[in-house]
Formats: sequence, structure tokens, C-alpha cells
Amino acid sequence: MAYQTILFDMDGTVLDTLYDLWASTNEVLREMGYPERTMEEIRSYVGNGARNQLRRALGEGCAEEAVDRALALYQPYYAAHCREHTKPYDGVLELLRALDAAGKNLAVVSNKPDRAVKLLNTEHFGALVPVAIGETPERRRKPEPDTVFAALDALGASKDGAVYVGDSEVDVATAKNAGLPLIAVSWGFRARAALRAAGAETIADTPAEVLQLCL
Repeated sequence: MAYQTILFDMDGTVLDTLYDLWASTNEVLREMGYPERTMEEIRSYVGNGARNQLRRALGEGCAEEAVDRALALYQPYYAAHCREHTKPYDGVLELLRALDAAGKNLAVVSNKPDRAVKLLNTEHFGALVPVAIGETPERRRKPEPDTVFAALDALGASKDGAVYVGDSEVDVATAKNAGLPLIAVSWGFRARAALRAAGAETIADTPAEVLQLCL
């Protein structure tokens, strides 16, 4: 069916952020005296906020005080280095331009820190995506629906005619908790099989397929 409002996850959906996430996490691990992680390990850790990402990177049984310290180191470092290798996935800019030309309401909803979300959205998408919502202390992170509802409010849009687009099991749960249909994408941080196992029914393999599903 056609949708009027399309809400996109950021990491693994519209932007390939993996290298900068990996490099920033390893910078923190080195500074704290922990072993570095591979890029594939970091891929499996991301999706549920920086704190959980760092907790997983530090390893099982790490004290919360260590997670606090890691987060305090990570947030300013990532904010300063989040643009070094990050870029839109092939076809994403064309997708957003086509949706904008069709008069659709567009937003990005992410578990990244709000500052980084807004910075990356402005740099890569500008006016194409007028609303970008990230994690703040006032909003529960995904899979809770708070950021989704905040994006809808900022767009002046309702849930009717809205769809959520994401690449992970967190996004599957987010769409369910928000009461929105989901388009899962297979080019990001999770494989098609993992998306199916999480409950995704509609999976797109290319941005062009997302466009067809939205229009």
C-alpha cells in the first residue's frame, strides 16, 4: 500500500556507520585497557543504544562503573569522529529524493545520541529529511515507541498512513510497539534470516524496492 509518512532507522538503514562505530568503540577500549573488537563483533553489538553497545564490547560481567566510564569517553569521541567514514548506502539518496518529490513526510529515528543523529542527518540528507530524532534522557530508546511518536509529532503526522523502515530486530520490535507496519531492509547490520527470525514479514533488498513498497 502507499504510505504518506516514512520513518527510517539511521544506522544500517540509511547510513553505513559501521566503520566509525567500530573505530570509536576500539578507541575507548584501548584507553581503558580492554582488548579491541572486530568489526563483525561491533556489527552484532549495535542497534540498542551506545550504552548497550559499549557494555557488550567491554564483555560479560563488566561493572556498570566501567560502562559509565566507557560511555563518558565514547560520546565526545564519537561526536567528533562520526563523519569520517560514514556515508549513505547506495541508492538511499535516490530513494529519499523520490519520496520527497512524491510529497511524503520523512524522518529519521535512531538510538544514536541525538546530537550525532542531527549532525549526520543534516550533513548527508539536509532538507530531504526535515526531522531527525535521537536518544535523549527524556525519551526511552527503541524498541520503546517514544522516538517514533516524537518524530510523528514533529512532522505533524499521524500513525495512519505511516510506515517504519529498519534493519534490525530492534526495529522489528519498535514498529510493533508503535503500532506501525514495518519494511525491513537486508543491506544493513542484520541478515535476512535474522530479520525473519525476529518477525519481519516484509523485507526489501534494495532502496528501489523500498520505494516501490512506499508508493
